[in-house]
Amino acid sequence: MARPRKFEEERAVDAAMQAFWAAGYEATSTQDLCDATGLGRSSIYNAFTSKHDLFERALARYMEYKNGELAELLDDDARTARQKLRAVLQRIIDEEFTRYPDGRGCLVVNTAIEVSSHDASVAATLERDYGVRLEMLRAVIESGQRDGDIAADRDSRTLAHLLIAAVGGIRVSARAGVDRSTLEGVADATLAAF
Repeated sequence: MARPRKFEEERAVDAAMQAFWAAGYEATSTQDLCDATGLGRSSIYNAFTSKHDLFERALARYMEYKNGELAELLDDDARTARQKLRAVLQRIIDEEFTRYPDGRGCLVVNTAIEVSSHDASVAATLERDYGVRLEMLRAVIESGQRDGDIAADRDSRTLAHLLIAAVGGIRVSARAGVDRSTLEGVADATLAAF
């Protein structure tokens, strides 16, 4: 019995996500996508209409996955707000040095650098994703402020922006060769502002 088309499309999106994540949008050729997905060119274009469409679907899948991971970290009731935020920064450092040692970094950060300045649709997707993460972090910061774990005189939205900026900075710095212990210090210094 043939597998449902929806399953095949989801599998192809996952495979394409890995290909784009490893090489970037521009450097990923249609042949690379065929190799990654196991589909022929005509099947890719019939299912996704274009490389760009497939990229947008893959980026959305990545965002869904990573935001799910973030939500899971932030929902940990065993940690204080400050500990949750430190865990977020630690996960980023661990990803850069252990989980993804191939240097692929983060598909969102990579896309922001490579694609967003000349692709309004992707830029809008990145902006929406940023807003989702900002609100998740802001809610945790405000919870920490109510509990006395985070300084109440600081603007929660600004602190959430700071954390997102630190995450991006850590990712880019790691790819530029900055060592793990230095980035651990960056994480600690970021939280000192809280």
